[in-house]
Order: sequence, then C-alpha cells, then structure tokens
Amino acid sequence: MSESASISSGIAGRYASAVFDIAKENQELSQLEANLDDLAGALEASEDLRAVINSPVYSRDAQGAAIAAVADKMGMLPTVKNVLALMASKRRLFVVPHMIATLREKIAEEKGEVTADVISAVALSDAQSAKLSETLKANIGRDVKINASVDESLIGGLVVKVGSKMIDTSIRSKLNSLQNAMKEVG
Repeated sequence: MSESASISSGIAGRYASAVFDIAKENQELSQLEANLDDLAGALEASEDLRAVINSPVYSRDAQGAAIAAVADKMGMLPTVKNVLALMASKRRLFVVPHMIATLREKIAEEKGEVTADVISAVALSDAQSAKLSETLKANIGRDVKINASVDESLIGGLVVKVGSKMIDTSIRSKLNSLQNAMKEVG
C-alpha cells in the first residue's frame, strides 16, 4: 500500500469509526447503510461529484455547499451530513470513498456478514446473486453480502473475492492459462 493510500485509509478510518459509533448508539445502522449505498451510487454516477470531492480547485466553501446539497437531497442522517460538512471544512472529502468502504466493513461485521466482491461479464440477476450468496454462505459459514460489478473483458464466468481468497472462473483467465501453456510447449 502506498504511503498516500495508507494516510487516506487512516483518515477515513477515524471518520468512519465516529460515524459508526454514533449510528450504532442511535440504532440507525440500517439507515446508515442505505445512506452509504446512495452516496456510493452518486459518486459512481456523477463525474461532477467526484471532481468536487477530489479537486483542489474548489474552495472549502464550494465543496461544503456542494456536499451539503447532495446530503440534503438524499435525506442523509444528520450524523452523515455533519461529518461530510466537517470533512469539507478540513479539505478531507477526497477520503469519502475510503470512508464508505470502511463503514460498510464495520456494518457487515456488526451484522455478522462478510462481503464478497463479485465481478462478472454481465450483470447478475437477483436470483443469481441470491444463489451465489447461498453457495458462499455454505462454504464460509457466515452471511454473505454480494458487491457486484461488471467487466465485459471477462467474456464469461466470475471473479469472486472474499477476504484474502479469490476464485477466478472467468473465461479470460482460462484463455490466459491456455495461452501460457501453449507458449511453454512451443
């Protein structure tokens, strides 16, 4: 891990711990989880929002106003609004993605879940996600929350990461293995 990524993770971890503790104390973890999903979706969908949180060109006030407007529009918990405002005033909005990831981990741990990052060639249906979750639960022994994404370059199959374990059943990896085997022969 690079030094800047380590610093970002440390900053994000402190904010995440504070938000998590307050939400847990107020029994708002399920609403916090919904807020995180909304915020992550907004960051993924909006290049402008990503620019606001990452670009040093925007002033503290501009960042604060933008993130406050987003938080109000999404109906976020007061705790989340306040922490985002604080992060804007300290020019720390660039760690929001790290904070979201850390909070998701804390919530999953609290619920006794583990998160599986699943990359597929095409979007998984709800039935496929449920079946995969059941299969992983049978192997791991804990509830599994699927964090799905799509990478068309896989051609077919899945890449599943649960903790430090990775299972790659993609056609791309099988073709790469075949290509390497053919190089060794010829």
